[in-house]
Amino acid sequence: MRTTYVVVYDVSDAKRLRLVHRTMRGFGDRIQYSVFRCELNTMERVLLEAKVSPLIHHGEDQVLIIPLGPPGGHNDSAIRCLGRPYVERERCVVVV
Repeated sequence: MRTTYVVVYDVSDAKRLRLVHRTMRGFGDRIQYSVFRCELNTMERVLLEAKVSPLIHHGEDQVLIIPLGPPGGHNDSAIRCLGRPYVERERCVVVV
């Protein structure tokens, strides 16, 4: 079963920040620079944590993984936005 997560990170070092950002691009859609929306099953979430954890300094940096519930569920529509509207990206498959 997949769950929608909002992953937010605050990384104090520019090099670590770039590494975390690059890693997160493989797991979800960027909403803002340090904010991603990810639809993951349990194994993918564990993999995300395993890949990001060694990239951060655990005494200085912070990564929050916030579950919103199943994709398309009530909490998906609970994202409130002020200013420029939040537009969910269309999902498509790209075969290379």
